[in-house]
Amino acid sequence: MIQFSALQRFTMRFMVAAVCCAFTFASQAQTSQAPHMEEHDGHHALFVDGAPYLVLGAQINNSSTWPSTLPKVWPALQRMHANTIEAPIYWEQLEPHPGQFDFSSVDQLVKGSREHNLRLVVLWFGTWKNGNMHYVPEWVKTNPQKYPRVLNRSGDPIDVLSAQSQTNLDADKHAFEALMGHLAEIDARDHTVILVQVQNESGIIGSPRDFSAASNREFAGAVPADLTRALHTKSGSWSEVFGGDADETFQAYHQAKYINEIAAAGKAKFNIPMYCNVWLSYPIAELPERQVRNPGIQYPSGGPTQWMLPLWKALAPSIDAIGPDVYSSDPAFYTKVLETYARPDNALWIPETGNGDDYAPYFFLALGHGAIGFSPFGVDDTGWTFKEGEGPVAHTRNYALLNPMARQIALLNFQGALKTAMELPGRPEQELDFGKWKASVRFGFPQRDGQRVPGTPNHEGRALVAQLGPDEFLVTGIESSVAFHTEGKLPGIRMQILSAEEGSYENGTWKPMRLWNGDQTDRGLNFHRGADTVVKIRLGTF
Repeated sequence: MIQFSALQRFTMRFMVAAVCCAFTFASQAQTSQAPHMEEHDGHHALFVDGAPYLVLGAQINNSSTWPSTLPKVWPALQRMHANTIEAPIYWEQLEPHPGQFDFSSVDQLVKGSREHNLRLVVLWFGTWKNGNMHYVPEWVKTNPQKYPRVLNRSGDPIDVLSAQSQTNLDADKHAFEALMGHLAEIDARDHTVILVQVQNESGIIGSPRDFSAASNREFAGAVPADLTRALHTKSGSWSEVFGGDADETFQAYHQAKYINEIAAAGKAKFNIPMYCNVWLSYPIAELPERQVRNPGIQYPSGGPTQWMLPLWKALAPSIDAIGPDVYSSDPAFYTKVLETYARPDNALWIPETGNGDDYAPYFFLALGHGAIGFSPFGVDDTGWTFKEGEGPVAHTRNYALLNPMARQIALLNFQGALKTAMELPGRPEQELDFGKWKASVRFGFPQRDGQRVPGTPNHEGRALVAQLGPDEFLVTGIESSVAFHTEGKLPGIRMQILSAEEGSYENGTWKPMRLWNGDQTDRGLNFHRGADTVVKIRLGTF
């Protein structure tokens, strides 16, 4: 049950934020503190302009941050009702020659974001992009003697820079410092940039670790004390301590420290939140005896996967969050990923996910796990993922519904007052527990009296309920109904709806439109026909 004494403690803290919501985007940005992360009682929030901010994100395609393609980015994000763009900055473009920096793409990206009232998440494509070194400058690619690559088990070099090379680290760090220093110069006041991703799905594709002579000597030695302390393991060699996971753990150790040093250097120039995304380890479609993880082949070895997350949280303190890129719409897998990455020491953030309709309900599921944001991949008009003028349909429906009240949703989630339901196969009915009050959520229509609710053909139902007071709730949903009741009683028994007010938030203020009653409330609040709606409901007992 919500502890309202705790909510009251937030009241004074967020009065300024409520006032700020009445002003324009520009005036907000120019008068507020820098973006940062906060945690309270296990709940997380990304603070932007002094108040919790919900990222309704859209990541553009990998090669879309160029002057020729950026004009095809903005219309797609506006149609989607996104409030945040995720866009890459490429090391090869930023530093085409050693020590010579070209910030033109950065400047255009920041300028365009402001012109379209979007916040910006900068993605640094440096040493790693999807487990390879494809975005490093040509002067790095063509000088392997100075910038060494990983050697595989056979001793052959592969398309990945070694995380054990100080030269590689120094080169990436120098470029990242330049990027963050430039962002500080152009954005320290406006705070258009709210997050920075350090690398992209880091790790090794093609080998579990570096098998160079120097690496092999270190691998044969003792596990460093900082790692054994962090993981509470015994001392010994890597193989003695970690067994079959030794190669991957060895790579993760060096990789986490490498990226942490880059992030720390960047924060010294411009201290805003930084995160890492991760290529997950997915279920293996094989016989049980063949379901063995294969780091470096199945996924990039060394990244903050489900198994390496504790190591990364301990050894990369300059990384504020680790966000999973989720490209499986299997309900059990997606739910497990959310549960794994929603930790007291890690804000849940989905920086990439599928752009298909089957992924859209997971936004509601993520919110129910406390997510600070969500971002489908591949949203622009370049023709790579969508034809010009098209885009994600179900994700757009989500964002159109929640965008006007995104700040309120972020605050309610930070307060622990929000719960969600997502339709699952074979589960067309779910229950949300708010202590005194229970919310029965049913998916699919028609919902005939005395009959089992049908569910939807594609399991697209979702609902959101947030407690505003002891007997007051904010309710919305898609292809769902929500009915309230008390413990042990059915809806309508010894309880009543005092008011059910349809409305919307405008600049942080609730604007009522009409009262629901009769057919609109007798069988729960139905979110089915017509435009998607939001209802503020007050309940009573008798």
